Amino acid sequence: MQVVPHVTDAIKAFARAETDDLDFVLCEIGGTVGDIESLPFIEAIRQLRNEEGRDKTLSVHVTLVPYIAAAGELKTKPTQHSVRELASLGVQPDILLCRCEKPLPEGERAKIAQFCNVRKEAVIPALDADSIYSVPVQYHGEGLDSEVLRAFGLHDVREPDLTAWYDIMDRKRHPEGEVTIGVVGKYVSLPDAYKSLNEALAHGGMANRVKVNIRWLDAEMFERGDDLAAQLEPMHGILVPGGFGERGSEGKIESVKFARERGVPFFGICLGMQMACIEAARNTSGIEKASSTEFGPTDEPVVGLITEWMSAEGLQKRGANTDLGGTMRLGAYEAKLSPNSHVATIYGANDISERHRHRYEVNGAYRDRLESGGLVFSGMSPDGMLPEIVERPDHPWFIGVQFHPELKSKPFDPHPLFKGFIEAAVKQSRLV
Repeated sequence: MQVVPHVTDAIKAFARAETDDLDFVLCEIGGTVGDIESLPFIEAIRQLRNEEGRDKTLSVHVTLVPYIAAAGELKTKPTQHSVRELASLGVQPDILLCRCEKPLPEGERAKIAQFCNVRKEAVIPALDADSIYSVPVQYHGEGLDSEVLRAFGLHDVREPDLTAWYDIMDRKRHPEGEVTIGVVGKYVSLPDAYKSLNEALAHGGMANRVKVNIRWLDAEMFERGDDLAAQLEPMHGILVPGGFGERGSEGKIESVKFARERGVPFFGICLGMQMACIEAARNTSGIEKASSTEFGPTDEPVVGLITEWMSAEGLQKRGANTDLGGTMRLGAYEAKLSPNSHVATIYGANDISERHRHRYEVNGAYRDRLESGGLVFSGMSPDGMLPEIVERPDHPWFIGVQFHPELKSKPFDPHPLFKGFIEAAVKQSRLV
């Protein structure tokens, strides 16, 4: 096995896979030029450009133009050195996206163009933006799209319609209200751990034209005796996200109980749904010892390790002692929703497909006992074996899902569950 050609050929094959019906393919190489980890990828891109032809490929290099406050000026040397390093690896950038916190003067732009061997118009200032959703409009204003079209020889192209982007930014910058959502998790000290969740909540806020304030709450503090009511009473909605392991689980269960008893909108995702089922088992169905086998041996495994399930490839089987990643149910799976259920109304459909990433499942053997306590299984796998969604019809908004809806949410198309959750939070905000 050699880096060239074996690794580079695999990278090129991956980049070309399933592209026959596409007009453009974007390949992002992360990291910093010169890093050992990225070298095989840069070499693969160099080869790819030669094989596909320069008229069919374009290299865009994102580089830093730092502002030195003491000198009161932008410095172009880091960009010059970065481009030189990239060129030494065989890749000459066609366009430079210059990240900067101050406007890039025309003189500095011309200097970068001269020393980096690109057209001045191809030096695109990428100023810090107030939101990631304003970046497309900002890049359009700086001429990035025009340079891309010119590089590919595409002329007489109509102006892009950016109405949707302007609407997104108007909704974000001019909300008509605000709500506070309490996210009770175990990784709250790591902001990026819930990045997709954060954005999906923002999408739900845009759909309802409200600002979403997120209060990150460490589930473990509720296990240490902190005043749960004092922390959760100001919330207009409570969300318990996914996670792995026992740490913080009892705090999450107490949060579910608070939301159920106080009528606060509740949204449980993945582990959050499992905690909702354990809470229901203990407090509304009389199963006091209900737990998950993920947390250790239990006489009442309301949640357990899944060993068999159906996928598009057929029956999948795993064992308890196999590698963790190998036992996960990953990717898109279909689910059937109960007619007239709350989630069927939210989706506007009875058949859905959502993305999964989990190891444990709610035990379907407990369905009747949980439903007798008011927790309804409103979404199941097509074969009726795996619970996908639970809800409480007697609650203003109480839904738990086994999948990760945040992974399919978009600013133009907010996921219906996040849209509905924030809508319920808006109603709750008017009651408190």
